Amino acid sequence: MKAEQLTAAVCEHGEGPVYSPRWAGPRWVDMLAGDVLELSPSGEVARRGVGSPVAAVIRPRRGAGWLVATERAVALADGDALDAELTEGPELWTDAGIRSNEGGCAPDGAFFLGSMAYDETSGAGTVHRIDPSGVVTTAVERVTISNGLGWSPDGASAYYVDTDAGRIDAFDWSAEGGLTGRRPWAEVPGGPDGLTVDAEGGVWVATYWTGEVRRYDAGGRLDAVVDLPARRATAVAFTGAGLDELVVTTSRLGLDDAGPGDGALFAIREPGVRGLPLWEFGG
Repeated sequence: MKAEQLTAAVCEHGEGPVYSPRWAGPRWVDMLAGDVLELSPSGEVARRGVGSPVAAVIRPRRGAGWLVATERAVALADGDALDAELTEGPELWTDAGIRSNEGGCAPDGAFFLGSMAYDETSGAGTVHRIDPSGVVTTAVERVTISNGLGWSPDGASAYYVDTDAGRIDAFDWSAEGGLTGRRPWAEVPGGPDGLTVDAEGGVWVATYWTGEVRRYDAGGRLDAVVDLPARRATAVAFTGAGLDELVVTTSRLGLDDAGPGDGALFAIREPGVRGLPLWEFGG
């Protein structure tokens, strides 16, 4: 498998790719610029700000619209267009030293949003559960760099990365009990970051420090590694009508000698498996 560069280096810190068939193409964030980007079929990149210094993660809403996590809140759009009006909700926390990072939606339509300290203080982050009705609860406490979160094909398990731990963890999941039974699932060298789960139950994870995409099979065994022509891979998502291409975001944050691929969007055209339809926010 090889990675093909789809865009120029359009982001300082590209993150969180995601695809909905209602959109023109995959969307992702330039996280610390507070921008959401969208790639059109013609290869053009559209960009819009979200009115916040952070745009951490985006997800479609059931039926229509989308959400974006801002620095300390979640903003909702009622329409599918990239330039749809956003309405920001109340702050989820007040500590200005803590910001949103990655997250994802569960099979029951809840949105899980992770946080982290700007200075990466150990244990300062939290994973918050936002119910479709708007009720916010704490799902996971004392995390450091809360990153990728995805569900198994049957929805009974969830896979999660706290980058500081250097591994993927597994949870049991149910609508009634939430995330329970956290345990180590796969050790991942190179700084595990964003992840996605394929239709066979394999977990694809980007590695921040080594610029790779690694696939672990449903048993947690490494079975593929794709090197990118970029130093920092940040997140992955299946895209396209057949969910048969994998897009990868990258970062040039802090690189004085960034190359032409650092901050670009890449695609793995033939990953050999298909992705899962995306769970959407139910609110």
